[in-house]
Amino acid sequence: MKLVVAIIKPFKLDDVREALHDVNVHGMTVTEVKGFGRQKGHTEIYRGAEYSIEFLPKLRLEVAVADDQVENVIETIGNAARTGKIGDGKIFIMPLEQAIRIRTEESGDTAL
Repeated sequence: MKLVVAIIKPFKLDDVREALHDVNVHGMTVTEVKGFGRQKGHTEIYRGAEYSIEFLPKLRLEVAVADDQVENVIETIGNAARTGKIGDGKIFIMPLEQAIRIRTEESGDTAL
């Protein structure tokens, strides 16, 4: 099993959620986060004063998947979240040692 973590632009959440649903991935955790990468924030003007926004709003998606679904999930998230502009985000893959469904005590791939 793997834990797929994706950092995406907030307005792409519905596109990613629908795309994952279409490939039979039905569960995810979404967290509002702030950060920056190569785009390093930006400046804005408010009431005539210029100020710098260094940490941009993003969403962090976490999806636990079986090993045989990983490549498909990566491709699906990438295609749905891509705008072609800087700041589209990143996808990270981490090993997932164990998963347990609390209600039924199922473990491993069946708990996903």
